Amino acid sequence: MSFTFNAFALDVKIGILLSLTGSQAYYGKEARNGIDLALAENKDPNLKIQISVEDTQSNPSEAAKGINKLITKDKVTVVIGDMVSSNTIAAGSLAEKEKIPIISPGSTNDSVTLKKNYIYRACFTDSFQGLVMANFATQNLKAKTAVILQDADSDYSIGLSKNFENRFTADGGKVLKSLRYSQKDTNFTAQLGDVRKLKPDVVFIPGFHQQVGVILREAKDLQIQSKMLGGDGWDTQELRQIAKGSEIGSYFSNHYSSESKDPKLQNFIKSYKEKFKSEPSSFSALGYDSANLVIQAIKNAKSADSEKINLALSQIKNFKAATGDITIDGNHNALKPAVILKFMPTGYKYITSVKPN
Repeated sequence: MSFTFNAFALDVKIGILLSLTGSQAYYGKEARNGIDLALAENKDPNLKIQISVEDTQSNPSEAAKGINKLITKDKVTVVIGDMVSSNTIAAGSLAEKEKIPIISPGSTNDSVTLKKNYIYRACFTDSFQGLVMANFATQNLKAKTAVILQDADSDYSIGLSKNFENRFTADGGKVLKSLRYSQKDTNFTAQLGDVRKLKPDVVFIPGFHQQVGVILREAKDLQIQSKMLGGDGWDTQELRQIAKGSEIGSYFSNHYSSESKDPKLQNFIKSYKEKFKSEPSSFSALGYDSANLVIQAIKNAKSADSEKINLALSQIKNFKAATGDITIDGNHNALKPAVILKFMPTGYKYITSVKPN
């Protein structure tokens, strides 16, 4: 499907590749809202944007099919998507081959952009996110021991687990055990039985809300006293609905805090609420930022040519985004801060921010 925003002088086709159905649809739909808001705010009469949308169905093989259609049939010159690392890695292979730049709003796995010339991200990386949470565990929570619960089906979870473990160990902590689960699992008492026996200071669970919510609920039922830590995949209302209060007191890394007084962020939140009648998630903000980065790159390039847009993306510095100022580094990663939030009975409490070196 295609939509047109504004009217005219430079005519650009942008592809949108997101998980709009399937297990990861929440993340895709939230990002799509942010993208739509950014496109609606583009008031430049000299820039005509046409978009084509493909649903990855939360599946890497469908992501590969979707990017192929966007490039070969729809003839887009730049793509925004996907939110999930596994899907972006699958799509990125063809985008790289065809020399079409793609920017992912939320794929944090380090390998997404590694040694790639046309793949970008608007979010921080798992190596940074893992460092942030490991340092928080050892320095703020004074944790000496940890257990990791890893989603074996997710590149995101595998990468984040590795980076957390490396940093936690380097900081003097000890990972007692790494346990694995599948996205198909509906019960996690076997893994949590090990956690209860080991009694770690913290349990790190870099997963998605469907499984994490159940894990937190079952951990509370088993009276596990360890502090629960997670990554940005925890930022959903669905997690709260599944966890039923057992998430309260847990900590996770995220892309922004709504408590920030940054005017760009507050303007985004205000506009989002007005348009969608709901609170934005970090994934909405990342979609918004990704679309605005693409629009800025097109304007800087003064061209709809994919090579010129690619060059312009690679040169973005100190871009004022909703999730913080973004500079694209030499590996096409967004250099930007991460925040740590704590689940409260209602909403989140901002704990601290960490900037990349």
